Amino acid sequence: MKKTSLISTIAFALIMLLTTNVEAQKFADLDKSPLDISMSKDKSVKIVYSRPQLKGRALSKLAPNGKVWRTGANEGTEITFKNNMMLGGKSVKAGTYTLTTIPGEKEWTVILNSALGTWGGNAGKNAESGEVARFIAKASTSSNSLEAFSIAFDDNGNMHLGWGTVRVAVPLN
Repeated sequence: MKKTSLISTIAFALIMLLTTNVEAQKFADLDKSPLDISMSKDKSVKIVYSRPQLKGRALSKLAPNGKVWRTGANEGTEITFKNNMMLGGKSVKAGTYTLTTIPGEKEWTVILNSALGTWGGNAGKNAESGEVARFIAKASTSSNSLEAFSIAFDDNGNMHLGWGTVRVAVPLN
């Protein structure tokens, strides 16, 4: 009786393991640009964005130079400052903003807009009505390529955008 129970338990565990792996893979395939949150180490800046993937496509087709880009995928990217900040020499009050960018070869234009929930480049197209700040951030290249668009903060609280071999340093203070 004990032997049958043990065999049944092992068989059940194997079936569950295989089913879970198959279901997890199907679930992962549903979200092509998963939502992510990045936060500065002191938790004074939080950014919520979706992470599109290159999947063999050229970055220049997904985020073309000289055109407003939503800086992620799906809904507009939102950045929240717990304190007043100086960005590109401009004072920005504590609050939540939509972050869009205009990619360039050596620099990117970073735009903060008070219109939240905008999809695509809408915040950039309507910048005059809700634009809070616009400033330049330096762009560079790396020998390492990132498949998924990523945003991270360094130890000094500065924000870094990376996708493909492009890296953009956004000074926050």
